[in-house]
Amino acid sequence: MRHTALTACLLGTASLLAGCDALGVESASQVAAKKEAEGKAIGSACRHAVRSIEDCFGGYPRAGKAAVFAGWKEMDEYMRENAIVGMPAEPAPAEDTPAASPKAPDGGKTASASRTS
Repeated sequence: MRHTALTACLLGTASLLAGCDALGVESASQVAAKKEAEGKAIGSACRHAVRSIEDCFGGYPRAGKAAVFAGWKEMDEYMRENAIVGMPAEPAPAEDTPAASPKAPDGGKTASASRTS
């Protein structure tokens, strides 16, 4: 009886440990592969957006530079082979708020106010 209970406990423990991948626990190699893939995606997106590699490095300092460069280079080769034109990103529209508007160089006086005085 004792031997059967011990065997059942060992089988239960083994099956629970085998399911650790289902829990979302990532190994160091999985984390490294994910970081490499993200770096390549960032590099290729920068190249497609017609951004220089230096701008890409500066915009994403936490991404691995080797992976970013590899992705940028792969996308560059792909775009050249297939005659793909880059799609530069449009700049964000500037907000027209009164606080953001520049002041006149004469201390805020308008031209009509300075003529009347």
